This record gives sequence, structure tokens and C-alpha cells, in this order.
Amino acid sequence: MRLSLHPAAPGHGIRFRRTDVGVEIPASLEHLSRTDHATTLTAEGVSVGTVEHLLSSLHALAVDDVLVEVDGPEVPVLDGSAAPFVMLLHEAGRRAHGGARQYLKVLRPVEVVRGGRLVRFSPSDALRITYTIGFDHPLLTHQQGSFRVDAQSFTEQIAPARTFGFMAEVELLRQHGLALGGSLENAIVIGESGVLNGHLRFEDEFVRHKVLDAIGDLALLPWPVVAHVEAVKAGHALHAAAAKALLEAEDAWTLVTRPELPTLPSLRPVESGATAPVPAV
Repeated sequence: MRLSLHPAAPGHGIRFRRTDVGVEIPASLEHLSRTDHATTLTAEGVSVGTVEHLLSSLHALAVDDVLVEVDGPEVPVLDGSAAPFVMLLHEAGRRAHGGARQYLKVLRPVEVVRGGRLVRFSPSDALRITYTIGFDHPLLTHQQGSFRVDAQSFTEQIAPARTFGFMAEVELLRQHGLALGGSLENAIVIGESGVLNGHLRFEDEFVRHKVLDAIGDLALLPWPVVAHVEAVKAGHALHAAAAKALLEAEDAWTLVTRPELPTLPSLRPVESGATAPVPAV
């Protein structure tokens, strides 16, 4: 599959064009159709999947208006992280439209809880995400990370984190038509005794990738959000449910304006990121 980014006029928003069928799909909650293991958008019966890593990069680097052309049903997964998209955006550069950007600033807590999982929005002066994960696996019983999200922190600390999955789940996913492009080159694969394919880029790469996913899913809101986002054992479905709950709680937020285009950080190599030994299990 091929993907290309094209400049768009102010107010265009982020839209995906399936060039193989000629349909455009807006990146919005209204067009969210699937959240199982990835985020899928649909319009006129046509879908584009695995959009979250690209959306995360566009959101963090303050790109509001762009036409994304892709010639198939899925955004290329590349190395399983957002680093290649960050590099592409740095190479392409950005142009300010002029004026100020609108942000959705949270005024009071809003949360969605499902069993032992939750996503909570609380007031903050910037976007901060605190994420906690835990799985029934000795390598991932508990990880937590907290990041103030801006272009610098995203480029250096979040974008290089790759998606991950458990070897035991791979066959089941493929039986349901998911993860068909997955391999040891574009995901961290976890076996019974640990990571099967080399070194981690960060000791806590797993939770960093969940932060990356959350940023991408929150990019489906009509405006960039200013809040402290706390997530516990969440995922794409809960990210989306919380975003919808926030929009519906109209007394819980207001729109504010800020300068439109923050400066991009100087780009350091992120295609491989910092490496860390695989923790012993």
C-alpha cells in the first residue's frame, strides 16, 4: 500500500481518501466504525483502518488540515510505531494558516469506567497523559507512564514506541481477519518467557505505545484537547467512549484559543530509538 500527504485549505480537517475507490473519509468520531485492536473509520461503506499512529503524529505536531491518500483499506503499519510518520512530517514541513487554534479545555472531571478499566479527563493547562497497563503476563503485570504531550516529547519519547502483541493471540487475530500484516519487523511480539524479537527501545515501551494510541484516538475530537487524561487498562474502544462522553458533557469544557503553530523540535534519529535490554522474566 502507498500513502501520501497533501496540503489542505483551512477548515478542511484531516480526511482520508481511498484512491482505489475514490471515497473520502473524515477523521472524526462520527465516522469511527471499529476499535478492535486498531482504529477504523468508515464513510459510504468504505473503510480505512489502523489510522491511530498517523493521527497521533498529526495531532502532536499540530497539523490540522491535510488530505491523506491511501490506495487500500489500511494505513501502512511500517515499523509499528509513529516514528516514520514523524520523520515524514518533518521532511514535508508545515505552513501556518494564520490566526489562532481552538482547543477544547476541560473544566471539570469526566470519566468512563468499565469494570476495572477507565479513562478520566481532568482540568490541566496542557495535554498530559498518565497511562497504566497490566496484563496476565510476567513481563507486563504493571507499567505506568506519564507524559506532557507536545511536539518535542512526542518526537523523542512517544513516537518511537512500537505496537505489541502476545504470540498466543496472533493466530486468533488472523482467524478474524486482523493483524494480517503483522510480523516480527513491525511489532513487539511477546512469548511465554519474554520478547521474541530483540531489544526494546525503552524499558517501558509498552505503556508508551498505549499513550501513542490514546493521542491518536483523541485526535478524532473536533478540537485538540487540553486536559490531564488518566487511563487505566484502557484501549481504543474506551478512548473513543470517553471522547464521546466528554463532548456530550457540554458544561465540562470550553473552547479557548492559542497560537496556531508550535515550533517543531530539531529531529533526532527516531527510526530505531533508544534501545534497552529486554527485562528478565
